[in-house]
Amino acid sequence: MTLEELQRMIDTMYSDKDRQRGSAGTFLWLMEEVGELAAAVAEGSPEEKEGEFADVLAWLVTLANVEGVNLTEAVCRKYGGGCPGCGKLVCTCECKV
Repeated sequence: MTLEELQRMIDTMYSDKDRQRGSAGTFLWLMEEVGELAAAVAEGSPEEKEGEFADVLAWLVTLANVEGVNLTEAVCRKYGGGCPGCGKLVCTCECKV
C-alpha cells in the first residue's frame, strides 16, 4: 500500500467523524497515540510496537486529511530532492545530529 492509498483509505473510513472532530481534537488523538508508541518503544513487545507505529501513522494521515494536506505531495516536495538542509541524499548537515 502506498502513502497515497493509505490516505484515501483512511479518508473513506473515517472522514465524516474526523471532520466533525476537527484539527484540534484529531491532534490530541495523535498525541495520545504518540504517547502509547513511546511506552511501547520503551518496554513493549514487537507486536505492540508494530500496532502503535500503525496507529501513529493512521492518526497522522487523519490529521493531514482534516487539514487538506496531500502527504505524498508534501513528502516529495520536502524530501524528494534529498535532505532539505544540504540537498544531499546522505545528509552532511553539521547542525543536526
